[in-house]
Amino acid sequence: MSNTSTQAGLDLDNPNQPEQDGPVECLGKTFANDQERRDYYLAILAEKLKDPEFRKIEGFPIGEDEDILNLSDPPYYTACPNPFIEDFIAHYGRPYNPDEKYKREPYAADVSEGKNDPIYNAHSYHTKVPHKAIMRYILHYTEPGDVVFDGFCGTGMTGVAAQMCGDKAVVESLGYRVAGNNVYKNVFDTDKAAETKELYSAVGSRYVALSDLSPLAAFVASRYNSLEDLSVKIPVIEKLLSEAKAKYLENYSTIDPTSKRSGFADFYIWSEVFSCPECMNSETLFDLAVDPISYKLYSEFTCPKCSASLTKDKLERVWTTSIMPDGEVVKELKTKLVQVVSSIGGKQARYQPSKYDTDKIELFENVNQTWVPEATFPLGRQTRKVKTGSGISYVTQMFTARALSIYSYLWAETEKLETGAPEMKFLLTSVINLISRRERFRDGTGKGAQSGTLYVPSLQIEKNFFTVFERKLNALKKLLKLTNKKNSCVSVNSGSSVLLPDESVDYVFIDPPFGESLQYAELNYFTEAWLKVYSSMKDDCVLNYVHKKSIDFYLALMKKSFSETYRILKPGRWITVEFSNSQASVWNSIQTAIQDAGFIVANVSALDKKQRSFNSVITTTSVKQDLVISAYKPNGGFEDRFVNESDEDGVWDFVRTHLGYLPIVKRQGNDLAKIPERDPRILFDQVVAYFVRNLRDVPLSSKEFQEGLRERFAERDGMIFLPEQIVQYDKARMTSSQLRQLTIFVDDEASAIEWLRQQLNDKPQTYQDIHPKFINELSGWKKAEMQLELSTLLKENFLKYEGKGPVPAQIHSYLSTNFKDMRSLDKDDSQLVSKSKDRWFVPDPNNEEQVQQLRERALLKQFEEYKNHTGKKIKLVRMEAVRAGFKKAFQEKEYQTIIHIAEKIPEHLLQEDQKLLMWYDQAQTRLSEESLF
Repeated sequence: MSNTSTQAGLDLDNPNQPEQDGPVECLGKTFANDQERRDYYLAILAEKLKDPEFRKIEGFPIGEDEDILNLSDPPYYTACPNPFIEDFIAHYGRPYNPDEKYKREPYAADVSEGKNDPIYNAHSYHTKVPHKAIMRYILHYTEPGDVVFDGFCGTGMTGVAAQMCGDKAVVESLGYRVAGNNVYKNVFDTDKAAETKELYSAVGSRYVALSDLSPLAAFVASRYNSLEDLSVKIPVIEKLLSEAKAKYLENYSTIDPTSKRSGFADFYIWSEVFSCPECMNSETLFDLAVDPISYKLYSEFTCPKCSASLTKDKLERVWTTSIMPDGEVVKELKTKLVQVVSSIGGKQARYQPSKYDTDKIELFENVNQTWVPEATFPLGRQTRKVKTGSGISYVTQMFTARALSIYSYLWAETEKLETGAPEMKFLLTSVINLISRRERFRDGTGKGAQSGTLYVPSLQIEKNFFTVFERKLNALKKLLKLTNKKNSCVSVNSGSSVLLPDESVDYVFIDPPFGESLQYAELNYFTEAWLKVYSSMKDDCVLNYVHKKSIDFYLALMKKSFSETYRILKPGRWITVEFSNSQASVWNSIQTAIQDAGFIVANVSALDKKQRSFNSVITTTSVKQDLVISAYKPNGGFEDRFVNESDEDGVWDFVRTHLGYLPIVKRQGNDLAKIPERDPRILFDQVVAYFVRNLRDVPLSSKEFQEGLRERFAERDGMIFLPEQIVQYDKARMTSSQLRQLTIFVDDEASAIEWLRQQLNDKPQTYQDIHPKFINELSGWKKAEMQLELSTLLKENFLKYEGKGPVPAQIHSYLSTNFKDMRSLDKDDSQLVSKSKDRWFVPDPNNEEQVQQLRERALLKQFEEYKNHTGKKIKLVRMEAVRAGFKKAFQEKEYQTIIHIAEKIPEHLLQEDQKLLMWYDQAQTRLSEESLF
């Protein structure tokens, strides 16, 4: 008996021994022991489950009351919408106080955090943000005792991060210094050549409210956030495992045919059987296509009987029949055991299975398992693939007979436990893919299951169940006393229906669904069948053509989710959205949903230290990396003022408020990085978006806005700052070697103009100078968008010095700085004029309005052609013309025009353009409102 079990006072001969007795406090109530606490809240939950209205909450899971109650541990976790979450907030949260001083810049640094951590590896799931990465955000935005919310919690890493903020050693492992409860950032002062400390945060656990549509995810999250009493549970699990080994381990015994020594198999290799289309000879894929020495898989091979040249695609599958537990006869692919791999005497051996090995398998062929789910995979994108591709309809078909018998036995025995059952289920769900037929063969060994799919490979690895389980158990043992369930509240429901009160949460970190890349409900069905509680598939926020879930469905559900998040977040507080998707339309939908909910985006950073393009920050076209959006909910003071302010006062109040939320300094290494959110044009876009969403007209032109900016605020390096911010920026500028411009990726007209602006700002150039460089940037231009000539872009957006009159200030400044012989010359000197002639330059604000008017006239002329287009679709589109047309139509209340043109242009261009989507979305809203009257 271990020291841990001795100290716990457990009677290991009684696995049903209840948890330790003693008074237990829960949400202000005191119970004689933890079981009394659970029974009290289970009785309340049982009554709630009888309420039909309660079951109408969006995302309510599929399952019997008994199974939901069995899985739940209220009030901390329920396998359905958690009716106690308001009590949790009332007990631990602090009501919103508008007088409370709270001020944070967005967390603007890129974050890089590895996944090789015991917590991260204890349980696998489709996607997971490392908890240490999330800790950096929580430490930045919150104080100890604050309430953090994650409405797409997955396995609960946000909860783990919130609780681990109370662990000094873990906080220090992030690179911070801790003195007392204070957390300091290390700052190297180059003037004093010494290290100083900048107060950053405070050590202390934060409370967390978590929810997810998936009962599996929420269950795992509840376990990750309840690790404080594992020492009591581990001995019970070890005893159950010992009983299982006594019953089943012998079935992994094997005999090395060469040495004749006996031992236990590490794993087995199974292969599907195929037939040659020429001679119908049947062989395993392993024998046909695997090199017997290197174990590489050949792409081409020959039939051993007729010598026909073959590939896997040419082969025909061999089918067999099986009788399922419910008596149904099903057809499935024939598989055969082809190799045994064992470690006997410290040396690995590989050999063909003998009768000794095949007899072990036959023992299970007709055995009735203790309990197995009789669940069949529902219709879906991923489930259709496994049903048609592998002939698998039942969940139980995903296992060999041996693995299924052991797995089902442990589930049945787990249900009998009164202590340790949730922890045992945590382990069983953590190993399910590793011991299923989804484990892939690769180069002679296991490669793990293919993530993000239910794919069952033709070459499969059957691992020794006990080796896998014991490894996961050892990983769980490392997690003792990290988290306490009293600090968390976990719920199963849709993110579009949150049970929290208004303005009750201090910070939100979410990692929402990634469009169509992962079909969560379908993928989780495999494991949820064992938990007996299933995700509500109709509420799964994904793109899915089988379920007719389009980008519009996804966007609508994300809008509802972010609106709910906006409702529960305290004014002036922050939301962090981690997102990864290679589809610009999905990335754009997320940003649109965030802003439509009322949030204002202040920063976009990367999870890895990678150079980001200008476009990846301000547009929707460069999304091939994990990005982190920082957005804030305006404080109540600003929103109240905005309602009563004149339009122009509202503009400057918005800008003043927004600048206060933006980062003052961004660094890339030792260099300062330009902050695009402080660019005057980006600020104007933010003003326009905010006014449109609040049903107000923008009272200023772009020129008037930029003139007003420079009158009211400070400008440095093309960025706008509040007067009180400029001191901090100037100090950083003095100690930085350079200001690093963001690289611009050219893929459409807007980004091409921005690239030209950057080039000409740095150096006024002739057409001949810039043309070769411009051509090199065009390889990524979007399909279906009209590509303009360089000459057109220059004429419509910039000015050329024709050699008449004084040399423009920008050209004069560049030449006098870079050419010694130009420095003392007057602006009308013939030598200077000659060198300046035909150079293109960026117009100053006084001339820019005239240029913009000429450009807009050309764009609107193009838009008129689109309005008069008689065909169904416009194949090649100038998107800048559509943007200008949408803006004018909206101002003139021609909402039907916007919708009409939107239906004519390629859908992906509309979905990938944030501005167009905003005008289109608002036009639909206005039309629907008008139809009510």
